[in-house]
Amino acid sequence: MIDHPITRRESLQKIGKISAGITLSAGLFGPVTKVLANVAASKDKPGAAWMVEGVGEQPGYCVKTLTRKMFDAAGGMGKFVSKGDVVVLKPNISWAQAPHLAVTTNPEVMIAVIELCQEAGAKKVRIADNTIHDAGRCFSVTGAAGAAEKTGADLVHPRSSMMKKINLHGHRLDVWPVFTPFVEADKIINIPVAKVHGLSVLTLGMKNWIGGVGGRRSALHQDIHQSIVDLAQFFRPHLTLIDATRILTANGPSGGNVADVKILNRLILSNDPVAADTRAAEFFGKTPEEVGFIALGNKWGLGSSDLDQMRRQSVVL
Repeated sequence: MIDHPITRRESLQKIGKISAGITLSAGLFGPVTKVLANVAASKDKPGAAWMVEGVGEQPGYCVKTLTRKMFDAAGGMGKFVSKGDVVVLKPNISWAQAPHLAVTTNPEVMIAVIELCQEAGAKKVRIADNTIHDAGRCFSVTGAAGAAEKTGADLVHPRSSMMKKINLHGHRLDVWPVFTPFVEADKIINIPVAKVHGLSVLTLGMKNWIGGVGGRRSALHQDIHQSIVDLAQFFRPHLTLIDATRILTANGPSGGNVADVKILNRLILSNDPVAADTRAAEFFGKTPEEVGFIALGNKWGLGSSDLDQMRRQSVVL
């Protein structure tokens, strides 16, 4: 056990590929113009935590437009993705359920992020998730295949040959098979859906990383909260965008009943995975102390659950 768990980027260096990210800060203010000024002024403060929350208030609001406006408020996708980057998106598409059931990530959110990455000059954008149900069926039913077809993004089918054993150096997890698209990426954007979970209380951003590994994943359910944080500590996405346009309030994670779905029309974008999960937990009436992996993420320094100390901005459409 080491004091500071190894990250995905440190593993990249160990296998000869260096991944770099740019962190920046938004502000606690009103107009978007001021947001952009604060972002630009804080590039010399790596690690500064920020959050942009999108709210779709207009009837029939466009999810793609709201997603774009949120990235605009954070300074634009070009602040995160550089020309020539290989960007891997990690949605939650593990179950063969249609988007309206709030079990999987909204494909319109995926499309918006892919297009923004392409416009920023990404060489390639990939969608990857080690699904629970049959991958082909999951991709089709969830809308991920349609998103890839519409944008030209690569849809990566998980195979055993794409799992590379890496020492995660976690507090609980050591050597584990990691889905290689995430290890090879220049930039990672985590795009989970917000929903309840029978064992971990909630599935949000950090929990989404169980879909980033292979192996005997049922073993991760033993001390699941520490397993979640170990994985989140390793992968460390450059951004987390939580889809709470629809949330699953009961019978998670697989759902299947529209009566369990609540329409919120909200999105959360942050460079702090703990803060993003903390805000999303509030949609379910949960505090950080009530969700074990959020409390542990805060404890082990993965991020902060103190939202009052963050620079936050709302974008309303």
